[in-house]
Amino acid sequence: MSTFSIRKARPGDEDAIHALLHGLAEYEKLLWRFYVTREDVVRDYLCDDPLIHGELLFEGETPAGLATWFWTYAGFAAKRGLYIEDLFVLPQFRGRGYGKALVAHLAGIAARSGAVRIDWNVLDWNKPSIDFYESLGARPQEGSLYYRLEGEAMKKAAQ
Repeated sequence: MSTFSIRKARPGDEDAIHALLHGLAEYEKLLWRFYVTREDVVRDYLCDDPLIHGELLFEGETPAGLATWFWTYAGFAAKRGLYIEDLFVLPQFRGRGYGKALVAHLAGIAARSGAVRIDWNVLDWNKPSIDFYESLGARPQEGSLYYRLEGEAMKKAAQ
């Protein structure tokens, strides 16, 4: 296995985070929805009270992967949860256990903080990722559908 390290994102990582997020949007065929700028990364990830956290995986000195996440609340359990917004390893670094290492890293953060679960979504066409998540013991949540209110519908609902 190659030498790798994982650490929390810090000032100076904005270009790496931006590039990895762009790579994820490209992989997911969602570049048309990608509006993130370097300034957004500084504002939201690298401030004193981040809106979203970033964990960078490096092979040697090269950024090879990224996990972005935030805290949620499991109301019925009355405990904290961790939500993975993005999990991405650059194609040239796949097959080295880096995705599993990122999930293990996040699981450690969650466990140390008393969280009861980790949640995320996966695109329904993304069979490699679905297979990977299921190999870890994750299961889709039966009986739930993921909904989103955005754009004009969100503005109308706010009236």
